[in-house]
Amino acid sequence: MPTTGAPTWPKTFRSTIAALLLAVPAALLPQHAASAQQQDAATLAVTHKSPFNCGKTFYANNWTPKHNPPGSIDWQNHGSAGINGETVRATAAGTATFYNAGSKSYGKWVEIRHSDGSRTRYAHLATMVRAAGGSMSVGQGTVIGTVGSTGGSKAPHLHYEQRTSSGAMDTSPTVNGVTVSLGQKKAVKSTNSCGGSSDSGDGGNRYTPTGVCGSGYAVIDSAALTGGRAYLLYNAGNGSNCVVTLKTTKLGAASPVSAFLEPKGASRATDSGSFAYYAGPVKRSAPGKCVRWGGSIGSSSYTSPFEHCG
Repeated sequence: MPTTGAPTWPKTFRSTIAALLLAVPAALLPQHAASAQQQDAATLAVTHKSPFNCGKTFYANNWTPKHNPPGSIDWQNHGSAGINGETVRATAAGTATFYNAGSKSYGKWVEIRHSDGSRTRYAHLATMVRAAGGSMSVGQGTVIGTVGSTGGSKAPHLHYEQRTSSGAMDTSPTVNGVTVSLGQKKAVKSTNSCGGSSDSGDGGNRYTPTGVCGSGYAVIDSAALTGGRAYLLYNAGNGSNCVVTLKTTKLGAASPVSAFLEPKGASRATDSGSFAYYAGPVKRSAPGKCVRWGGSIGSSSYTSPFEHCG
């Protein structure tokens, strides 16, 4: 009975098949590489503005070597403009997630995942508008925290990164149309929130939450309303909270607006009426206590749970 097994092909035919098999991956590799390059390019398609208030100028320092990770930006003082305590804003819209690494690494930090899958990171923050583990949708210019020196930082500054959807660093990030490549240090003037945003005169409102609440207060949370936004601020120096509701519509014309603040175990304080620009400030001392806060514009209202304890 004849032996069965794999067919025996002529030597020349076997050589032809082997050559074809080797040629196929080689032909596909350039296409794959091009596709990967196109994908990475697409992840950088989001346009970013400076992470600071409109008109603020700070140095963007992409220093090297030994900056970890390479390509990240350290935002630093510019001339007499000190960066410590400055409001930090989202450079582009997306979903923000809040973290706290304690006394190591980034310290208090935020990552925003943008619509194309790319990400930005903001580290060494003094305060964040959500507790670690929280998340929120943000627009370009939404306040996410304040500049500090938490984690492995030696001096107040904002550590900032732009990453592709695969997590790779963009080592020449662009903000406000200014590209800062490895080894470069450039002064960048912010145009973030100049035309109306979440904290600097929404929709042309001449007032800001920090301007209404006063010196020492920083925004730690906010909630969108139809026609404006309610803000919760905190003064770390005296343990006081402050709530203000800013209008974005019917500016200059009196219309119903309110703001309230309620420390846990204490009575609620409210400011409500027909106002041209804002309701508040409502201030209560609440060191070590959770607070409930919120406000309204017309029929649109927001009431928080008891939160921001301590």
